[in-house]
Amino acid sequence: MNVRRLIPSTALAGAVALGAVTLSACAGTSDTADKGDKGGSGGLDVVASFYPMQYLAEQIGGDHVAVDTLTKPGVEPHDLELKPRQIGELGDADVVLYLKGIQPAVDEAIAQAGVKNTVDAATLTTLETHGSSTGHGHGEEGHAAEEAGHHGSEAGTDPHIWLDPVKYAEVARGVGAALAKADPAHAADYTKNTDALVKKLGDLDADFRDGLKNTTTKTFITTHSAFGYLAERYGLDQEGISGVDPESEPSPARIKEIQDIAKKDKVSTVFFETLASDKTARTLADDTGLKTDVLDPLEGITDKSKGDDYLQVMRANLDALQKALGAK
Repeated sequence: MNVRRLIPSTALAGAVALGAVTLSACAGTSDTADKGDKGGSGGLDVVASFYPMQYLAEQIGGDHVAVDTLTKPGVEPHDLELKPRQIGELGDADVVLYLKGIQPAVDEAIAQAGVKNTVDAATLTTLETHGSSTGHGHGEEGHAAEEAGHHGSEAGTDPHIWLDPVKYAEVARGVGAALAKADPAHAADYTKNTDALVKKLGDLDADFRDGLKNTTTKTFITTHSAFGYLAERYGLDQEGISGVDPESEPSPARIKEIQDIAKKDKVSTVFFETLASDKTARTLADDTGLKTDVLDPLEGITDKSKGDDYLQVMRANLDALQKALGAK
């Protein structure tokens, strides 16, 4: 999976709590964010669990927040481990923004630390259950159920809500309201920033709708079943090779099933992720004469990402889907 950015270690020096460590959306350096205007402006210390939450906090909070992300570069969100000190210091943050069900370590840490000011993005929109296939009957029910349970909430729901611009906008509004409640003095700015971000996400949604409206096929194959919401939103069919874990090995039966689907639905491309192994995708592509390309689940931004932020990478995903699906 993709990974996400973390503040430089120098910003940690002298920090009393994890919540005081900063990655400001607008400050020039982490030192400025930590020691500069924050205190004078009454700014908020926000801890975000991973990149999709960090992006919302930075875009909506603007100058009034200092944002720290818990997930280091090179670490999958689900594999994150926190030190006891970090768990204890979570309670010092003004706001903790996370997505319950995708990072067990964060969920447990919040419970252990007794954090009061938390915002669970999963409560700000409606979560759904997605299996290996979204939109038609491909895939076995047992396989779909196994996927949903392996990577999601206790109810087996799909946590990848940020890959649907409409749901992500719903979450953005909830985050904006939470920041305004935590920092009433700057509520008007949070509302203005939220509205601006929601408009950008609305434009992104329109681009996806227009760009994927007329395609040769509606089926796309990916190693990581992260795109259920996106597929449902735009009338596509997601087929996951290995389920929700891009590093797991698919069964021979699943490979045969994917091969049959590719032939039947005129699939041209097998998608993999930038930082996950592409072995399975390339093997399947070689066996079926298909192409390979990247479809980014946007769990982090790195120097290998096809863009510098959420909007840029999502548009790169749109370009990749248009090409693979034969958009007209």
